[in-house]
Amino acid sequence: MDRSSSLLDEALDLDGLTTPSPSQPARVVLVEDCVETSGAFILHHLMKRFLSPHSSNAVVFVAFAHPFSHYERILRKMGCNLVVQRDNNRFLFFDMLMLECPGLDGGVGQSIESGLFALYGKIQKAVEVSSLAESKRNITVMIDDLSLMEVAANGSSNHVMDFLHYCHTLTTQFGCSLVTLCHEDIYSSTERATIPLQVEYLADVIIKAEPLASGLATDVHGQLTVLNKGFYDGLGSSRSKMRNFHYRIKENIVEYFYPGSRT
Repeated sequence: MDRSSSLLDEALDLDGLTTPSPSQPARVVLVEDCVETSGAFILHHLMKRFLSPHSSNAVVFVAFAHPFSHYERILRKMGCNLVVQRDNNRFLFFDMLMLECPGLDGGVGQSIESGLFALYGKIQKAVEVSSLAESKRNITVMIDDLSLMEVAANGSSNHVMDFLHYCHTLTTQFGCSLVTLCHEDIYSSTERATIPLQVEYLADVIIKAEPLASGLATDVHGQLTVLNKGFYDGLGSSRSKMRNFHYRIKENIVEYFYPGSRT
């Protein structure tokens, strides 16, 4: 494997994330980004790894930011066919832009709370079915934009956090992982920082996508700081680990490298 492409995997301890075990349980991953540096490419990277032919994982994807066609086009360029994965029951896509969740469209007699609970019920059922199947695939629940989920919930951070806590119970009940994306700068000038603060508390791994401290550069698009609170050393014990490296986004891949390693 190309060393540059494995830096993020190593920082995440991705082998443990894709194959949780009693000594290394499933985890919660939070991706935080800002306007200058979108963290969406991290979701794409994880989707490709989870759905690789060598993995037994499946993905339940809750989309508030983009439709299926958007992700299908990007992952196809990366060598992953989401249509095939969907047909093979390895990729389940909830398009919240189409308001599949009752209550989030303001329907008569439907509340935001009941709408999110209905969405959770669908996710829980998908996880249960997979856990009972003969293949017993490891499940990862991915949410592409917590900020837009809060918008869909009419600004109710309490309802969003209740939903996330429901999903968090699945990590212990069924051993699945949870990956979420949140725009940190949206909350920087407000007092409504409930969601990022609480999700940071729940998260075992926090990935921050930020612009370079020195400003824009043509060959470096930003920097990643990865805090892995539950990095397992292979001997049954855990410790925190933090890594910082730069990245450059190309058409089909993202290059990762340490500061100063490129001239």
